[in-house]
Amino acid sequence: MTVTASSKTRFTSLASLRELNPNELAEIADEMRNNLISTLAESGGHFASSLGVTELTVALHSQFNTPKDLLVWDTGHQGYIHKMLTGRMDKLHSIRQSGGISGFLKRSESEFDTFGAGHAGTSISAATGMAAARSHNRPSSLESVENDDRYVVAIIGDGSLTSGMAFEALNHSGDLDLAKFIVILNDNEWSISKNVGALSWFFSRFITSHFSNIARDTFKGIFDKNSLIYKAFDRAEEATQAFLASPAFLFEAFGYRYIGPVDGHDMPSLVTAISHAKSQKGPVLLHVRTVKGKGYNEAEADPIKWHAVKPGQISLKDEKEKEFKSLPIDTAKSVKLSYSQIFADQLITLAKSDPQVVSITAAMAEGTGLDRFRSEVPEQFYDVGICEQHAVTFAAGLATKPGLKPVCAIYSTFLQRAFDQVLHDVAIQELGVLFVLDRAGVVGNDGETHQGVFDIAFLKIIPNIVILAPKNSSELRQMLIDCLTHPDYINSAGSLRFPIAIRFPRGNTLDLPPCGSLPFGKCEIVTEGKKVLLLAAGNMVATAEEAARELGDTTVVNLRFLKPLDVETIVALLNATAYDVVATLEDGVISGIGLDIAEILLTNGFRGRFKRFGVPDEFVTHATQDEQYEMCGYSRQKIVSSILSMLGTNMG
Repeated sequence: MTVTASSKTRFTSLASLRELNPNELAEIADEMRNNLISTLAESGGHFASSLGVTELTVALHSQFNTPKDLLVWDTGHQGYIHKMLTGRMDKLHSIRQSGGISGFLKRSESEFDTFGAGHAGTSISAATGMAAARSHNRPSSLESVENDDRYVVAIIGDGSLTSGMAFEALNHSGDLDLAKFIVILNDNEWSISKNVGALSWFFSRFITSHFSNIARDTFKGIFDKNSLIYKAFDRAEEATQAFLASPAFLFEAFGYRYIGPVDGHDMPSLVTAISHAKSQKGPVLLHVRTVKGKGYNEAEADPIKWHAVKPGQISLKDEKEKEFKSLPIDTAKSVKLSYSQIFADQLITLAKSDPQVVSITAAMAEGTGLDRFRSEVPEQFYDVGICEQHAVTFAAGLATKPGLKPVCAIYSTFLQRAFDQVLHDVAIQELGVLFVLDRAGVVGNDGETHQGVFDIAFLKIIPNIVILAPKNSSELRQMLIDCLTHPDYINSAGSLRFPIAIRFPRGNTLDLPPCGSLPFGKCEIVTEGKKVLLLAAGNMVATAEEAARELGDTTVVNLRFLKPLDVETIVALLNATAYDVVATLEDGVISGIGLDIAEILLTNGFRGRFKRFGVPDEFVTHATQDEQYEMCGYSRQKIVSSILSMLGTNMG
């Protein structure tokens, strides 16, 4: 598909937007969509999600007095149109690039970004807190009284409502009976009900209209709440709404007035629905049906593939008929696969030969490569939705059956959400679950919320857990084989002996065959030297090897096991050679393996100089992975320069 690029827009300000009628707002939405498509054709970024909420975003900013009224977006990848409307249109080309704007919502970036969003399911909780804060200790010396009556609107969708946290927030906010509190359910992929059509919307529009609200309140006010007539009317109203709009039954149970479903691409209907939502006295849930990728045929047909795009991926022509074609294929990379694909391929092979191997994902089948597992071994696959906590405890429940081998594949950044479940439900009970941590380490332009740099630090403090880090695809394949078949890992009942985590980075690598069983708890000495000892974890082994070639006279150790560390081999190396410098290399934060190895050095009387290379004590902003290695000080160049400085001489 090709679209016409739009370099100009009628949109000038939010104030002018609020003067337009629904048909004019629809024109603005079309212009925003065209600008988004033409910009992302060159810069790349999250695509289908933002296209799907174009009309909704324009409608929200036109009907609410933002930023006084607070829009709280969930996840954040649906926020590009929001950014364009709030003063960042001319910066959109820099999105997710070093020094550019964030690909997610970020409080420090704009007053319109009321709450940072990168992980799913947070919006209703945050919005509930904001709504409760309006009247807390008022009037506040820090906030004017007029802000106490501002609207708070949470926009949640793209599967985020499957998060348990979202339902916890619905339960709490409904109990608080918050005024001017609206939840927008952006229903774009899964159907919460089948009754999407004119009748359902007509009924919701009628029962939430200004006239209907007055009539209802007046009628109920005539009768005592305990009277049979009042109760009969109340029950009839609930039953009728439940019949004609079945999602109402669920949300009314939480204390919400339900409106919808409404067509999220029909601007007049959106404006009317938002107006009705604003007129309700208590919390309201507005159910909006949208099409992910709306306005770009390929994205509508395959929203998963077009969830995010790379520069040049979008087919586009501007007024001069200039064609924007896909970037040329890099033949050097064409022989490579992503670590996710390699993991999934090996797990499928293992699962086909062992029906006791089951995989679990938290709504990330495509991201973790398990979509193919789902297709080829469906009876051994579970997708629990966006609820990592449940995914982990569900895996723990599976592990209670002797012989079952649950493999829980979760991005490193998302496993943070289930720390207590790993500790309490898996490790304390000594249950055998294999955690596969995709996107470990810095991940590039997704920014602070998605960096997988904390897993080593928070997992290694858990007793009984084993942490593995493969240096390449060969070791990844072998680690999966060993963990699911080798007696070192499997007990007599056929279950995993203990919790295990395998972490690997984002990116592509050469697809290599398994390397043969790896000795449990033992590291690998890659090169040997007398001056410098580099102890590297996972993908940092390759960097250590590159640095060693430049430094010369350097021992490189592939740790493989981050817990337990191979203390015996490390101490033997220290006793055999008086290294001038010992350094650790890890794609993670402080309190990781560097801290543990420093303790080993001190305990064993090391008298040389020590350096930890890894993420400093700060959040890593969006940039390319190479730029992040450089800014964090553990690129090859930074490692070599630092070690030479510590030695005080060129090793030659």
